[in-house]
Amino acid sequence: MLRGRSLSVTSLSGLPQWEVEELPIEDLLLFEVAWEVTNKVGGIYTVIQTKAKTTADEWGDNYFLIGPYFEHNMKTQVEQCEPVNDAVRRAMDSMNKHGCQVHFGRWLIEGSPYVVLFDIGYSAWNLDRWKGDLWEACSVGIPYHDREANDMLIFGSLTAWFLKEVQLIHVIAQFHEWQAGTGLILSRARKLPIATIFTTHATLLGRYLCAANIDFYNHLDKFNIDKEAGERQIYHRYCMERASVHCAHVFTTVSEITAIEAEHMLKRKPDVVTPNGLNVKKFSAVHEFQNLHAMYKARIQDFVRGHFYGHLDFDLEKTLFLFIAGRYEFSNKGADIFLEALSRLNFLLRVHKSDVTVVVFFIMPAKTNNFNVETLKGQAVRKQGEIPDMDNILDRDDITIMKRAIFSTQRQSLPPVTTHNMIDDSTDPILSTIRRIGLFNSRTDRVKVILHPEFLSSTSPLLPMDYEEFVRGCHLGVFPSYYEPWGYTPAECTVMGIPSVTTNLSGFGCFMQEHVADPTAYGIYIVDRRFRSPDDSCNQLTQFLYGFCKQSRRQRIIQRNRTERLSDLLDWRYLGRYYQHARYLTLSRAFPDKFHMEPTSPPTTEGFKYPRPSSVPPSPSGSQVSSPQSSDVEDEEEDARYNEEEEAERDRLNIKSPFSPGRVPRGKKKLHGEYKN
Repeated sequence: MLRGRSLSVTSLSGLPQWEVEELPIEDLLLFEVAWEVTNKVGGIYTVIQTKAKTTADEWGDNYFLIGPYFEHNMKTQVEQCEPVNDAVRRAMDSMNKHGCQVHFGRWLIEGSPYVVLFDIGYSAWNLDRWKGDLWEACSVGIPYHDREANDMLIFGSLTAWFLKEVQLIHVIAQFHEWQAGTGLILSRARKLPIATIFTTHATLLGRYLCAANIDFYNHLDKFNIDKEAGERQIYHRYCMERASVHCAHVFTTVSEITAIEAEHMLKRKPDVVTPNGLNVKKFSAVHEFQNLHAMYKARIQDFVRGHFYGHLDFDLEKTLFLFIAGRYEFSNKGADIFLEALSRLNFLLRVHKSDVTVVVFFIMPAKTNNFNVETLKGQAVRKQGEIPDMDNILDRDDITIMKRAIFSTQRQSLPPVTTHNMIDDSTDPILSTIRRIGLFNSRTDRVKVILHPEFLSSTSPLLPMDYEEFVRGCHLGVFPSYYEPWGYTPAECTVMGIPSVTTNLSGFGCFMQEHVADPTAYGIYIVDRRFRSPDDSCNQLTQFLYGFCKQSRRQRIIQRNRTERLSDLLDWRYLGRYYQHARYLTLSRAFPDKFHMEPTSPPTTEGFKYPRPSSVPPSPSGSQVSSPQSSDVEDEEEDARYNEEEEAERDRLNIKSPFSPGRVPRGKKKLHGEYKN
């Protein structure tokens, strides 16, 4: 427990006790530092944005986010205001007087946290203070032409300067990723009295090595780290990352699989694993998510009618919509194994004469010229080809419209496999693989593929849907990633009640294996990419997809109900306790004379495991086989046993109520916080 001299909090099962001495509340502040504060670049933006409300509820006005200033982001996302905290206001005034531009306001997201934003460009031209840090860094190998690394050095120097100016006795500063790490290094080098946490969401070298199609996880202990980083010209960045890890009082990462990677790549075992969560309220549609699925599925069907005009010889009511989405990292995101599995699935569906058709969307942004003319024509044909109401008497104009609609649906070419004109069409990995495996959307193919190389938008003339609407309308998300430190895409599917495929090399997949006795029964298909050969993994994925295609409509509804019930596991109200533990731990290490914590291990997860649903037939192979792969007799028996209310109540009892963080009280003279249950 964390002990001091005056305040005691009773321990709960599996959670640490802690006590702290009486402190003026203004003497303890929490700062989170990240390049993606108000600046959407990747997944870290989602982590910080969704976690803000839970952290703000816990810390109130003593919680601040530090990030870079960009004029457009400031105008559209931040409400400018004056800092209420005297120490923060003094620090900003001091820096502004010395040639900085420091902006302050409330970030217009849930929780409305305070943000402190540094204008990197302005400071670079008007400051001499950080130049010593820059020249010192250049002398150890930061190339002058690496603009990003040098920007991070300026950002880190400004962060360390700001934290020094705050001049409080007890400050917690959490730094996300190597981009923010320089601030941590400089803060420790200058012996600032702050408790530090460094969080890596993915290691630099790990991402580079996996993208090179190296057998990464089986050779973790064999890499010459310095040599590999040098050959990829990221040695200076790697040094910044590794130094940040070793300077921090507490080192955290987002998943168990990334913890193993970090221990080998960065030479330090993480102290705490802090899984990524979501603000589930944002995605939940209470009692309506099944209706939303039907509504948005109908809109996807409209798109498919236009895209496959002239070849729409399959029943849309027996068509399943699958998708993969994310950064265009062909191997890391598993697009390679997915396409190979689709080829095998197409063969199985054709051999078994299945009446099910599978339409697969690849939502992965790439360089394009514009929309594909044939795709635009398809949507135009669909819109003009609406047959007049047959209940009314047809006049001459109606007959003309009908004939034109019929003639316009005639088509000589096959439906395109991409919605846009690709700049690198001949070398594009997805298109090249489609050509190799022969999935050209022909009439005999039971699997159709559509590459949409652009983020989804409700203003698109092709597929006018936001990403959330599109996900809700699909039947299955497929994310067979080889390198995925966490995996927000399957997590987002889960909270929207959409089954998904993940792997045991993704943080999300490992998390679900730990918390759910039979993930497949709950719509979480976990492909083994760690202990199986690529071909065996592909076969396993194929069987998952084929089993999903064999499900009846009722079975898919049952599975979606189960999937949606897992959303509590991914709520920041539950997962926020791991961040809270990391903060207590860093206080005990940075200020051992004031704070003491026992035990130092993170919160346990005993009692949080979802059991196998009682309606699923027993299977000797555990989570790898369940209802989707069972026989017809077992399917009928499961339907007969299924009781939604009983299963839902049982699941509610198998996860404790999400914790309510002890809020830092405003204006009181004692600091207290607690885990509540």
